[in-house]
Amino acid sequence: MTSLHADESFLDHYQFTHDPFAARVPGFKFFPALRKPVLGQLHHLARYSQLLLVVSGPDGSGKTLLRQALVASTNKQSVVSVVVSAKGSTDPASILRQVAQGLQVQRPDLPAVLAQVAQLALTGQDVYILIDDAEDLSDAALTMLMSLAAGNAEGRAHVFLFAESQLLPRLDHVSAGDERFHVIELQPYSEDETRDYLSQRLEGAGQGVELLTEEQLEEIQERSGGWPGLVNEVARDVLVDDMLAQRAKGARGGFAFNLPRKHLLALCVVIVGVMAAWFMQGRVADDADAPVITELPLGEVAPVQVQAEVPASGAPAIQFEGANQPLPLPLVGEAQPVIREPLAQAAGLGGVEESEGVGAAIARGMAVDAVPVVPVAPVVQAAPAPAPAPATVPVAPGPAAKPVVPVAKPVAPTVVASQAPRSQAPAASANSTGSAGWYATQAGSRFTLQILGARQESGAQAFVKAHGSEYRYFKKLHQGQPLYVVTYGSFATRDAAQAALRSLPAKVQAGKPWPRNFAGIQQEIAQAR
Repeated sequence: MTSLHADESFLDHYQFTHDPFAARVPGFKFFPALRKPVLGQLHHLARYSQLLLVVSGPDGSGKTLLRQALVASTNKQSVVSVVVSAKGSTDPASILRQVAQGLQVQRPDLPAVLAQVAQLALTGQDVYILIDDAEDLSDAALTMLMSLAAGNAEGRAHVFLFAESQLLPRLDHVSAGDERFHVIELQPYSEDETRDYLSQRLEGAGQGVELLTEEQLEEIQERSGGWPGLVNEVARDVLVDDMLAQRAKGARGGFAFNLPRKHLLALCVVIVGVMAAWFMQGRVADDADAPVITELPLGEVAPVQVQAEVPASGAPAIQFEGANQPLPLPLVGEAQPVIREPLAQAAGLGGVEESEGVGAAIARGMAVDAVPVVPVAPVVQAAPAPAPAPATVPVAPGPAAKPVVPVAKPVAPTVVASQAPRSQAPAASANSTGSAGWYATQAGSRFTLQILGARQESGAQAFVKAHGSEYRYFKKLHQGQPLYVVTYGSFATRDAAQAALRSLPAKVQAGKPWPRNFAGIQQEIAQAR
């Protein structure tokens, strides 16, 4: 199952930032156990020995990586390195052609190459010739390389062969018993060294060695023999097999559990949103009319009655859609229902890479209730006392008019709507611009807890705002797209971070946070700029 090393489902399942077992990974570090002493020995022998140097080990023992480390650790001002692959170039002419090209020599023959080596020696520069896959060389090519290593009175080249152990008997035969080469045999890792090697690889991908059980570590050591190249292959196979077993177990329990984790979280948020929207439908303002003024037709007068029906809850509530978008106020005689968006739509989770916690989605999606309407009693002004007059007033023939009572002018109810707090918006913006500086001040060896990642910055801001100042977020790039990652706290060790994880709220723990060191986060922030 090693073909899954770059599969998105493999990375998602274990929440890796990249495949930790690939040959070359971002931020790769040379693992020093059993290899750093060999590297120092090669530098020492290159300086003081006149023998051809051979690094021997089986396939996957780290020979090519050691050769790369040797080139990278040399002083480029005093050493000219020429790297040659013996794959497809086994004869002396092919090897000399590659060496001459690396040294910028016109004639690809032994005397011309040695003359160039002597010329570089006059300027204080040594020549390193490094042959990878040297077990494929012919005997004639080995003889020529021994001559290059021996050199002449004017100068000599430092020749390194990186080969499997079957080359050694052939070198004995070519040298005819003379001491013309020195062999350094690579050793496999012990179980503890294998554990440390895997820990370095997994931490570089955002996880830790605790991802593997003791039984799995023993299996990796037994199947790989402690050789680092095989450790990578076997560790990937073990994790892939474990992933497939978990998915098969989930499939027996139901189809949904066979989905990737981020899809399950998104599905949960959608379900919560639908349920919340369904419950919200019951919270609609009563079908009561707003205060209504009853007037009589022209020609008839009567005392004005102000009818104001108030729901049992106290007053008709006016609510707002979203966080700060007011709805039109209800007009006289119109009932205004409460409008609420489904939580998933209001939370903006459509493009979230790793869904936010349910608490953050609810904090962002809930509509804001307005302050209830308080009806104001109408003020009725009494008419002035009339002057003495007859009890009746003659009028035109027709029905007698009733005494006129002035109509009171009602005072309109005062509606005070609560506004969404605006003072908190700058705080989220400050976190957006200030967190990168906070992460830069943390020592790379310290740890934090990675909580979640969101495609939209507003999602990360809402989560931080809802949960407190110990939560921060930073911006990184994931598959070429911005991803806003929320973290919690700063801890001196991984164990301290792991202990703090157990004290987080249950809904935060449900997202399965994990410890990360600040060195990796600082690198991701730099790459996202």
